[in-house]
Amino acid sequence: MIDSHHHLWKYTTEEFGWIEQDLIRRSFLAPELDTLLQENQVTGAVAVQARTSLEENDFLLDEAAKSSTIKGVVGWVDLKSAEAGTQLDQYQSNSLFKGVREITQGAAATEFLSNPAFNQGVREVTARDLTYDVLIFQDQIPAATAFVDQHPNQRFVLDHAAKPEIRADAFPKNWEKSIREMAERDNLVCKVSGLVTEVRDDAWDASLMERYFYTLLEAFGPQRLMFGSDWPVCLLSSEYARWKDCVTQYLSQLSQDEQQAIHSQTATQFYAL
Repeated sequence: MIDSHHHLWKYTTEEFGWIEQDLIRRSFLAPELDTLLQENQVTGAVAVQARTSLEENDFLLDEAAKSSTIKGVVGWVDLKSAEAGTQLDQYQSNSLFKGVREITQGAAATEFLSNPAFNQGVREVTARDLTYDVLIFQDQIPAATAFVDQHPNQRFVLDHAAKPEIRADAFPKNWEKSIREMAERDNLVCKVSGLVTEVRDDAWDASLMERYFYTLLEAFGPQRLMFGSDWPVCLLSSEYARWKDCVTQYLSQLSQDEQQAIHSQTATQFYAL
């Protein structure tokens, strides 16, 4: 099994002031990750940036070099900069560097997704056959769909299924409609990750998450879905094993080939692990 989405950080209040909860207000580094994944029979993982700095790339690549499980790194470069291509070249020589992400969730479309300079930077990503992780909230799906349409040759993955608002008493039908439309782009895959921290109720169980999972399965198909944990952020709502077991429970109804696609094959192919 491949965990397609986790984070690492060496905690400081200056760099991680956005972390408000005591549970994750500490350092999370490669040795702890390796132990956790081995305990859960997860054989590989993709580390994803949490800071918008070139130093984040250096940190994650250093941690990956120490790790027995990290097979790829999704870093960050300043895609609005004229130096984006040079920055990408600086890191692409490391075989663990697979692609980039920008923190676009909650940002106006004009800041990133429809920004001409940013889109020129994405073309630099495409030219180097690197990946791009799309990080948005559910109300940004139309803007993100238009963004993906500008780059038909770019390999995109949607993080956390666009973070739908999850409640027991209401299902976000606008999210469902928009996600199905976005999924029509065949250069886009999706991570089944980060959903537990979008639950607005006090607690969650597998039945609450079921409709969201099957919406994604119908929209993308198993060949375009990949498992992810969003550890350690997921700890705010779930232990690692509980989320993994939840997804495994859903997958048990699928064929072995379909299960293998979501467990590992999609991530392995997308990130060239």
